[in-house]
Amino acid sequence: MIGLLGGTFDPIHFGHLRSALDCLQALDLHEVRFIPLNVAVHRPQPVAPAALRLAMLEAAIAGQPGLVADTRELTRPGGSFSHDTLVSLRSELGGVEPLCLLIGWDAFEGFLDWYRPLEILDLAHLVVMHRPGSVDGLSPDLEDLVRRRGCADPGVLRDSPGGRILFQPVTQMEVSSTRIRQLIRRGLSPRYLLPDPVLALCEREGLYR
Repeated sequence: MIGLLGGTFDPIHFGHLRSALDCLQALDLHEVRFIPLNVAVHRPQPVAPAALRLAMLEAAIAGQPGLVADTRELTRPGGSFSHDTLVSLRSELGGVEPLCLLIGWDAFEGFLDWYRPLEILDLAHLVVMHRPGSVDGLSPDLEDLVRRRGCADPGVLRDSPGGRILFQPVTQMEVSSTRIRQLIRRGLSPRYLLPDPVLALCEREGLYR
């Protein structure tokens, strides 16, 4: 069973990394693939160039078993749609391997506005990462989808390639890429919000200044 975590990673920080490791361990995943996007479709475009975002990602996960980088969106032209990425993965891995698309609570709230959301759910499970104890405030349509597709036992995800929704508590950290970029722009250090090798790369390349 493979976890998939997409994002700009602009830059990657401890919030991304800890959530991925929480899911890797709690769901007994074979691996979590970090998939940096190329062209954003639901958020502002990345600030750092793709090559440097990938370099920061690779520096952040170096030496951690089970966390890997997947470059398929960076090499695909056009908007980075999760549906297209999952179709690409299915063509590579086949239709049997369970895939778990790891998304945050805010992203899940807008899931039904994504490109082909129900097809996404057919291609993979959704694992909604959230603050422990907080799973309220969904729209009626999302609540209906959770009633039909939700499960509480992570082991159920292994029974099918996709189609289920699981709410997974993860460690919450008050850190964001936006805040890190703002600190650097103001000449302040973002140390202890992101791995030292990532910070060193930011400083060497003059990123976010």
